[in-house]
Amino acid sequence: MIRCPECSTEIDVDEDEVEEGEILSCPECESELEVSQTHPVHLNLISDDLDEEEEDEEDEPAENGDLAEEDEEDDEEEDDEE
Repeated sequence: MIRCPECSTEIDVDEDEVEEGEILSCPECESELEVSQTHPVHLNLISDDLDEEEEDEEDEPAENGDLAEEDEEDDEEEDDEE
């Protein structure tokens, strides 16, 4: 029997039925857990913080890209005035 690394709830996992890299969900806290080892089974918590950081990183270039487009438009307007 293994335990959820987040809430310590016992999780019934048969090491013959899971594969390394498989994603499981804790029935108690609903945390996503990745099988990092199968004999014996070892689970790693998939952190929501990492997902949020990745989303933030994806948002930042879009914002910077918008600013770059505005600068290009300003440059084009200045060229038209000359």
